[in-house]
Amino acid sequence: MKKSLSLLCVLGCFAQPVWAAEINTLDALVQPEFKLFSEDMGAALSYKAVIPAEPLGITGFDLGLEVTSTEMKSSALWSKATGGGSALSSLIVPKLHVHKGLPLNIDVGAFYSAVPTTNIKLYGGELRYAILEGGVALPAVAIRGSVSKLTGVDQLSFGAKGLDISISKGFAMFTPYAGVGRVWVDSTPLATTGLTKETFQLGKVFVGGNLNFGLMNLALEYDKTGSAQSYSAKLGFRF
Repeated sequence: MKKSLSLLCVLGCFAQPVWAAEINTLDALVQPEFKLFSEDMGAALSYKAVIPAEPLGITGFDLGLEVTSTEMKSSALWSKATGGGSALSSLIVPKLHVHKGLPLNIDVGAFYSAVPTTNIKLYGGELRYAILEGGVALPAVAIRGSVSKLTGVDQLSFGAKGLDISISKGFAMFTPYAGVGRVWVDSTPLATTGLTKETFQLGKVFVGGNLNFGLMNLALEYDKTGSAQSYSAKLGFRF
């Protein structure tokens, strides 16, 4: 448990970027650059559940603090979009996550995020149905629909919708999982000159593992959305 808490503290430090970067100069981008910038945003801000496929059950609950680091494939564009800030190699997004089990192998989840030193605020949720709930011999298989919505950035209306299928199998306290899916992104510049809305799709693959220590829970996940890689850690309580 102490090691898990130490890991979260370290991640929390990285979640306080040294670059102060508010997205407020999107009109410095030309249309192809805005598309690349939006693809980076899609990879970083689209929904990441960081949870196995197995349902929580009607009394189940999962609450955790998550930190996700996503590489920016077009890092230099962040300098233009933020009025001359530093180029950004990775975007660190901390989130408060909550999942609740419902009857009929259905789970719901939600998150909220405010990225330090930026004007990025984000919220979203998921609805997940376990086709197979899993057991001693069988894995769990689930389909998930998700949404994410950006707020706080006056010059950008941004949202992402996702659909994926995942599989997991518990082995004592450890549950590995993996999945594939698709992300649909709508990125609309507001009050900017010469830029138009970008709508596109990104492929998604992810793999992770969940460690349960009684009530304490640690989940780690690797995600590739489009061409950008993300690494997530979530520490919290699961029962």
